Amino acid sequence: MGAEAAKSLVFPIAQSARSGSASSLEEQVISLFDQFRAPLLRYLCGFQIPVDDAEEILQEVFLSLFQHLRQSRPDANLQGWIFRVAHNLALKSRLRGKRHADRFSYAPAVTAIAADQSPGPEEAAAARQRQERLLTVVHALPEQDRFCLSLRAEGLRYREIAEVLGMSLGAVANSIEKSMARLMRSEGNSNV
Repeated sequence: MGAEAAKSLVFPIAQSARSGSASSLEEQVISLFDQFRAPLLRYLCGFQIPVDDAEEILQEVFLSLFQHLRQSRPDANLQGWIFRVAHNLALKSRLRGKRHADRFSYAPAVTAIAADQSPGPEEAAAARQRQERLLTVVHALPEQDRFCLSLRAEGLRYREIAEVLGMSLGAVANSIEKSMARLMRSEGNSNV
């Protein structure tokens, strides 16, 4: 789903409530959609939600964003706001019973979202083994730690992560530090 799909998501609302700044608002939402689509999909798939459901949640997030901005609500930290809404919608989706049974089935879809660097066969095999080892460690982390690590990997600052997850800043720092230590130990054990 690209800019055209985002436009089809936004234009019906804009046409029903056309204002002088609707066009620039549409452009802003489309720009944010293009910027955050891949990171949000990766984050949502981390909830063990099928990619189709994650795409639906993504649409709901940007529909909510359009309505949020149309009502002239604060736009100081839209990245944090977008991830917070996605986080809450993913939790609701999971509670409704849409949780996917196979913990690792989302990994190929998430990997397809990332850019292909086309390494050689040996590099690809080593990278695949490393990725599998690190994913095993990540999946063994407590859920809250996985969320913190995932949001940090998407570029959110500790303060934004704390807002998204409703945690204290110290708890976020502690969670990420513990998670990184586990990942580093995993890397250290594999290189021996």
